[in-house]
Amino acid sequence: MTTDRHDHWIAGRAVPPHSGDYLPTLDPMTTRPWAEIARGDADDIDRAVTAAQEAFPVWRATAPSRRAEILWKLGDLIAEHADELAQLESRDAGKVIREVRGQQVALRNWYHYYATLAHHMEGRHIPHDSRTLTAITVREPYGVIGVIPAFNSPMFLGAMGLAPALAAGNTVVVKPPEVNALSLRLLGQLAQQAGLPDGCLNIVHGYGHEAGDALVGHTLVRKVFFTGGPESARAVTARAAAGLKPTVLELGGKSANIFFDDVDVEQVTNGVIAGIFAAAGQTCVAGSRLLVQRGIADQLVKAIGERTQRIRLGNPISPDTEMGPISQEKIHTGVAHRVAEAISDGAEVVAGGPEAAIPGEGWFYAPTVLDGVTNDMAVARNELFGPVLSVIRFQDEDEAVAIANDSDFGLAGGIWTNNLQRAHRVARQLEAGTVWVNTYRALHYGTPFGGTKTSGYGRENGLDGFAEFTQPKSIWFESSTEPMADPFTLR
Repeated sequence: MTTDRHDHWIAGRAVPPHSGDYLPTLDPMTTRPWAEIARGDADDIDRAVTAAQEAFPVWRATAPSRRAEILWKLGDLIAEHADELAQLESRDAGKVIREVRGQQVALRNWYHYYATLAHHMEGRHIPHDSRTLTAITVREPYGVIGVIPAFNSPMFLGAMGLAPALAAGNTVVVKPPEVNALSLRLLGQLAQQAGLPDGCLNIVHGYGHEAGDALVGHTLVRKVFFTGGPESARAVTARAAAGLKPTVLELGGKSANIFFDDVDVEQVTNGVIAGIFAAAGQTCVAGSRLLVQRGIADQLVKAIGERTQRIRLGNPISPDTEMGPISQEKIHTGVAHRVAEAISDGAEVVAGGPEAAIPGEGWFYAPTVLDGVTNDMAVARNELFGPVLSVIRFQDEDEAVAIANDSDFGLAGGIWTNNLQRAHRVARQLEAGTVWVNTYRALHYGTPFGGTKTSGYGRENGLDGFAEFTQPKSIWFESSTEPMADPFTLR
């Protein structure tokens, strides 16, 4: 069986890997290779970074209106190719096609938003006691930015770095995940069609410990944006620290989705389902810990169990499928291990579990609800990145907050209540970068997104995310023609 080969995208053209080696990309539905991607190394990264560095002076000097025009058109092209991009990501990662297609269409708004911000690299005038000294600030791009998105939504997560980086006048080298890389490869061609000068966006495939490490460590890369897990992030930050370069990290989570006993159980059940079983649980904000107040716990768990058993598993390309396979065998193995461990520790299977029926082919794991979980169990403390919900019961508001915050992670959280005062109190107390009230997994290009604790630092999206791609420079002007006074004192 022959498979298509996909090269790097460097300086506006397809470039084969320096080593001549390629990596298989596997279809989670069949667990067999369906394409090959170039295996990048330090030589490929150097070529891409050099191209980005050479393109930087021209792109930096490009008028904001022209940068905005190109990004606006790129957003339109992404939406026009939404079906093709969605097919690539759905087949590569096993995500349901309607969700992935929706992401591609939504990316038009992300690129349009940052296109408008190209006009807003605004500085300030700083008041000074001296009547002859004037201090102003301007904001300038860094230069070459390294972007390393995660496998679960590479186009979507990548855009949170790519779009603002380019809008601010930076150039970019992307190291796509070795799983689910082909959509970003297509993005390089779309960017060229949009008018982006060659070298401004470069894509080098490969393993994290090879191409990714070389990108982070390259002396011409000025800042790194990484999305992934805490362990990989430690390697990234150590490598970046050696070069004294800043990083922005969007990492994992073990988010608490909290339900108080004043809610209507029938109306909020889908809020639990959306939090954990969308994307087969392969999302960093997954509400994998269900904290439910004892007064409604039995009723809510019963309703969730019944709805979970009706989730339609199957080919993610089918419009009827609600949950596809897990993207990688190692994640599937880890999920199965953690569920077995939780059952051994005393958790009760309400739905799914190791004995549940699943399709005969592919890395499927049945959507699983575990009741009787305590917050000290491994299943409640470790990010599984799979379709497993841990139910933890609580007595009152203080206990709910304590359990929610008793985690190394702090990416997101949910609160479900009809008590407005409680919603405000609890939202302020949760140690998380995003808190949703009476909804879950809402995201907007204008709203900053990021984590606390081991869920990362820095922000994506919105004005805060745009600011991550610029540096302030202070410029002083002296209007007096008098000779400088004492040269040995500060002015």
